[in-house]
Amino acid sequence: MLLFGATGMVGQGVLRECLLDDRVTRVRAVVRSPLDTTHPKLTELVHADFTDFTALAAEFEDVDAVFYCLGVSSTGKREAEYRRITHDYTLAAARALPANPALTFVYVSGEGTDSTEQGRLMWARVKGRTENELLAMPFHAYMFRPGYIHAANGERSRTPAYRLIYPVLSRLYPLLRRTVPGKVTTTEDIGRAMIAVVGRNGTGEHVLHSPDINRAAAG
Repeated sequence: MLLFGATGMVGQGVLRECLLDDRVTRVRAVVRSPLDTTHPKLTELVHADFTDFTALAAEFEDVDAVFYCLGVSSTGKREAEYRRITHDYTLAAARALPANPALTFVYVSGEGTDSTEQGRLMWARVKGRTENELLAMPFHAYMFRPGYIHAANGERSRTPAYRLIYPVLSRLYPLLRRTVPGKVTTTEDIGRAMIAVVGRNGTGEHVLHSPDINRAAAG
């Protein structure tokens, strides 16, 4: 399988679960710079231009699953910049894949994503467009829309503001899990749920919110 965004908080958690799970035999992580992690199942594909994956065509050839965890905060970004990273990079990766209707593509979106692409929130419109285009492509696409994500095993966000907030929220996580269980999940559960939906072969709901992600992980 291919993993995008392995250096981010969610991607770190997904990579960990893939390396621990015997059902995953090989992980190819597309990264801009080498990872700190080494493992017999892990291959790093260092690549600079996320709008053009032509150079990685051979590495993409025989994959059966893609876990796309790459993303950025919209804070302080103009729409064009946010769209380039959130939409253009994602669709470039999807379009670079070989024609394979059995392939599963799992995209980490977010709670509040605007499927109509007409709302006031810029980030929600951009993610909505990204989701819609992925769902229309000739593979099994699943959209993950988590709410609050708890870093279960020490994963760290690359966003400075999040690094300040997460230590506080992490201490509150047990309370959040009890009081608003439908709004929270963990990096661990996202990774396990991604692996689980590959086995659905395109069946079931294609847009999963935090409760759906947690059930898939548990199942």
